[in-house]
Amino acid sequence: MLGHEGGKKKPLKQPKKQTKEMDEEDKAFKQKQKEVQKKLKELKAKAKGKGPLTTSGIKKSGKK
Repeated sequence: MLGHEGGKKKPLKQPKKQTKEMDEEDKAFKQKQKEVQKKLKELKAKAKGKGPLTTSGIKKSGKK
């Protein structure tokens, strides 16, 4: 029992993230992603207000 250490082990330290410079392409890409995300949110909100898109017709019970 002497070989076991008590308590929690400390997590390994994560290396610090380096701040990389964003060029014009990166900025444009990020802006485009934000616009797409915004459009998706709007479409989801629109679709949420309506009923089900498809109906499956007559549902059969599982009994035979």
